[in-house]
Amino acid sequence: MVSYILRRVLSTLPVMGIVALFVFSLLYIAPGDPAAVIAGDQASPADVERIRQGLGLDRPFLIQFGTWLWHILHGDLGTSIFTNLPVSAMIAQRIEPTFSLMAITLVLTILVAVPLGVAAAWKAGSWIDRTIMAFAVFAFSLPVFVVGYVLAYVFALQFEWLPVQGYTPLARGFWPWLQNLILPALALGTVYIALIARITRASMLEVLQQDYVRTARAKGLGQRNILFVHALKNAAVPIVTVIGIGIALLIGGAVVTESVFAIPGLGRLTIDAILRRDYPVIQGIVLLFSFLYVLVNLMVDVTYTLVDPRIRY
Repeated sequence: MVSYILRRVLSTLPVMGIVALFVFSLLYIAPGDPAAVIAGDQASPADVERIRQGLGLDRPFLIQFGTWLWHILHGDLGTSIFTNLPVSAMIAQRIEPTFSLMAITLVLTILVAVPLGVAAAWKAGSWIDRTIMAFAVFAFSLPVFVVGYVLAYVFALQFEWLPVQGYTPLARGFWPWLQNLILPALALGTVYIALIARITRASMLEVLQQDYVRTARAKGLGQRNILFVHALKNAAVPIVTVIGIGIALLIGGAVVTESVFAIPGLGRLTIDAILRRDYPVIQGIVLLFSFLYVLVNLMVDVTYTLVDPRIRY
């Protein structure tokens, strides 16, 4: 088991290296000259060239990449072009709202989607199954911002049950913190709920047709015991895999959701950095999200080996 985990960890290193190369290449792929952006419209070509030399943009690509990677390995993500603040400090200021939103969305999604998928598989072909699958198809086709605007209009503006925007840190209290995240989590989790519910249903249908399930029924075990103790455990492999892969949905959807609900997280920071062409901030955030995605997939692989005893280490 330890050797397998070690091999998986080592296999992520080339992936992160490719990701780092791509993130650094954004500086060259994106239109515009960072030095010209910093200098402004009134700067002379000499001023722009002086800034380029100060940033090291006049050096060969590989030397620039090696220097940048060395700084990354030492925890230095660079300095923002516009605020002149360390990128790591800017990310640290915005990381709590984003991670809070993703955590609440993930918990809410699992608590809702897995029971829906189990119920649909249990009542396969019935009106319950058709209703749940109709909801899943409809929810999966809705953009995040549409769901966000509808939820904000109904529950915040019409009924005034929940705040429409903003974020309250967890240090100020659990309920104020949760209040500001309920609507964004529902908006962000709608597509995720639909996806996991469909995967759970398909996986449960396959497991419920196995011989050991029929044997459990013949022995007189209760339906709840069969569904959640025997069937769901053996159907968990694809469900856990999709939950891990769906982290990408949360990362991408967080950018839109934070804009709709005015949450000062990494999503808003990303949009602001893109609009201002603040390349160091963009590189730092993309690198962080990529590392998070690779880490989650590594955890999924490890969980996969724990759940499925057929895998050999």
